[in-house]
Amino acid sequence: MTDESERDRAVQAAIDGEMRLLDPEVRASPARVLELLDPEFIEFGASGRRWDVESILTVTSGGSVSLESPVKVSEMAGVVLAPGIVHLTYFADNQGRRAWRSSVWRLTETGWRMYFHQATLTG
Repeated sequence: MTDESERDRAVQAAIDGEMRLLDPEVRASPARVLELLDPEFIEFGASGRRWDVESILTVTSGGSVSLESPVKVSEMAGVVLAPGIVHLTYFADNQGRRAWRSSVWRLTETGWRMYFHQATLTG
């Protein structure tokens, strides 16, 4: 993947997926969340807990992001690590719970899916 526009499209696809996963309406639908998570998905949450697809679906469908107070995202940046692999970093504020976030997205036969996510709380 040496073409700059191809790299830009890959990064934008990962950003689009990340933003969909932060959307309260998407999070409320396990089927829509599953479309965006890799079957091998793992997250190390800000709480220190390790999550997989099954456990994250319980949280997302439980209203972890409010329609009235969506997550505020800033400093979103992405880089292609290898063909079909994108690393995103950004800052998120979820009703005062502020964290640096990092995600790895990979291209699958069904599209871009989040493979790994980590959150680190900030002061």
